[in-house]
Amino acid sequence: MTDPPLPTNNDDQLKLWNGVAGQAWVDEQALLDALFRPFEEALAAAARAASARRVLDVGCGTGATTLAIARAIDESAGPGGRCTGIDLSEPMTALARERARRDAVANAEFLCADAQAQAFEPATFDRVVSRFGVMFFADPVAAFANLRRAATDHAALHCIVWRSAAENPFMTTAERAVAPLLPSMPARRRDGPGQFAFAEPPRVQHILGAAGWHDVALQPLDVPCALDPAQLDRYLSRLGPVGVALAEADDATRDHLLQVLRTAFAPFRHGDQTRFTAACWSVTARADAISTAPA
Repeated sequence: MTDPPLPTNNDDQLKLWNGVAGQAWVDEQALLDALFRPFEEALAAAARAASARRVLDVGCGTGATTLAIARAIDESAGPGGRCTGIDLSEPMTALARERARRDAVANAEFLCADAQAQAFEPATFDRVVSRFGVMFFADPVAAFANLRRAATDHAALHCIVWRSAAENPFMTTAERAVAPLLPSMPARRRDGPGQFAFAEPPRVQHILGAAGWHDVALQPLDVPCALDPAQLDRYLSRLGPVGVALAEADDATRDHLLQVLRTAFAPFRHGDQTRFTAACWSVTARADAISTAPA
C-alpha cells in the first residue's frame, strides 16, 4: 500500500498547532525554553555579531528566540532594529505577545500567519532565522522562496534543525515504545514535513538553492540536554506525537502508557536526571540577487 500524496498547503500543521500540540507548547513554555536555550543563545549571538537590524524568526512558537534576538539587536544595532516572529499557532503567538509586553521588549513583534504563504513586504529583512521551525512546510521550496522575497539582497539565513532520527534516539523512543499500544498513532513519513525533514544535507541544499539562497552550509551542532523526573513526565505526556495521542486517552490508559514510557527511557537516566544529546544542523545561507529568486 502506497502513502497518499503529500499536501502542498499547511492546513494539517495549522490544525495541529492551533489544537492540542499548540496548547501543550504554551503550557510547557518554561520547560521547553530551558531545554532549548543553547540554540536560542546561538542564534541571538550570531545576529548580534552580524549587527542585524531587521530579523524574521520563522516558526517562533512562544517567542523565546524572537525576544532574545530583539534584545541582541537593541544592544548591537541600537534604535530602529526589530525582530519579527511568525508562527501559524494562535495560542503560541498570543503568549509570545504577552511575554514581549510583560518583559518590555518593545522591538519584538509577532505575526500569526503561515510563513509559506504570507505576503511579506518585499526586501524587508536582513536576516532570517529559525529554531526548529522550518521543517514543517508542506512545500519547502515555495516557503523558502517566499522568505527570500521577504529578505534583502545578500541577507543571511540561519536555521537550526534536527539531524536524523538515528542520531536522535531520545526523540523517537516514546513512539517506538507505545506504537504497539497506540495503533492509531500516525507513523512519521520520511518524505513529509516533520521533525527530521531537514536531516539530509543534499535535500536541504536542493531546497534552499531552488528557492534562491546560495552559499548553503550545514555544520553539526551537538548540545547536551537534561530533564529532571517531573519534567520528563510532562515532556512525555504532553509533547510530540505521543503527547497528542495521550491527550485523547482515558486516565487508566494514560497511567499505563506513562509507566511504559518511563521504563523505555531508563537508558537515558543518569542519577536523578534524564540526559540526551540534541544532534542538530546549524544551516546558513545567503540570499541571491532578487532577480534570480523563483517567482
